[in-house]
Amino acid sequence: MQFKSLVLAAVAGASLGGCATVMNGTNIDYMTQTDPTGADIVFLNGLKCTSPCTIELKRGADTRIDITKPGYEPVYVLVQSRLAGSTFGNILAGGIIGGVVDGGNGASNTLYPRPLKVRLAPVGSGQKAMLLDKDGKDISSVDDHNDKVRADVAKTIGSELAGMGAAPKN
Repeated sequence: MQFKSLVLAAVAGASLGGCATVMNGTNIDYMTQTDPTGADIVFLNGLKCTSPCTIELKRGADTRIDITKPGYEPVYVLVQSRLAGSTFGNILAGGIIGGVVDGGNGASNTLYPRPLKVRLAPVGSGQKAMLLDKDGKDISSVDDHNDKVRADVAKTIGSELAGMGAAPKN
């Protein structure tokens, strides 16, 4: 009888844990780089660092990153939590319960953009801050990126923090 209970407990434990939770965890190392380096980086959760830097963030949580450096226009980047490409494989391997666990705790998500690479705009230059790819090439302006993800990110961090102005009063 004890053996049967032990086997049942092992099967239940394996089916309740999702593959992404086991493989990836619910946090992710998030690297931030700026051109030029030495910018002050402030994350929505209150963590601070100077670029380049890497901190640990929750995979399943949208966030906002504020970047400042004397002589450059201040800028913020909205970071969106998205389903990672391996999500559907995890559901197939881990079953529905594993998919639900991973979806509920954010383990099946990744953050976008990641890593965050931003070319800052000098004050008064009329230039825009730019998101860069891993090779340092322009992807889009930070403003264009924020506009694309703003409505979705606002659902979790709030309209005002997402740059949509104050939330309407009921």
